Amino acid sequence: MEKFNRLLGVMKRSLIDLDKAIHGFIVMSEVLDTMYVNLQNGKVPANWTAVGYNSLKPLSPWYSDLLERVAMFRLWLEDGQPAAYWLSGFFFPQGFMTGCLQTHARQHKIAIDRLVFGFQIMKEEKLEDFEEPPEEGMYIYGLFLDGARWNREEMCIDDQIPAILYDPMPVV
Repeated sequence: MEKFNRLLGVMKRSLIDLDKAIHGFIVMSEVLDTMYVNLQNGKVPANWTAVGYNSLKPLSPWYSDLLERVAMFRLWLEDGQPAAYWLSGFFFPQGFMTGCLQTHARQHKIAIDRLVFGFQIMKEEKLEDFEEPPEEGMYIYGLFLDGARWNREEMCIDDQIPAILYDPMPVV
């Protein structure tokens, strides 16, 4: 959440400064000029990507994605732990996975280096499909298969459908 707050702070400050520079109240710096050109061309400004998460999306889908990520964390903050987690919505998903291992290790008094991940692919597709978290582990969503697809009828990996590069996975 700190990283998202930092990103949102940089975005707010830079947009305010850009508005002031356009209206002549402050000098248009090189950073603000580059930001202005990027915004006109539908690209995420470099000063935002420097503090943001890795993404190759153009500005509009990047911004929509940012709103979804912030909404996920806001819901988590206000309503408590969700029943399922959007793994690809994190800045650093590996840190979340390590936290899952630490939680399990503490609950069961097991050394964390003795734990490994196991997974089960569910039939459910979205966060709304779950009312409660699992008794053990975490539900995660937001994963994709590249070069293959998940066959929902047979519950196995299958050949990809032509012209579909990324197939969304059900909840894991």
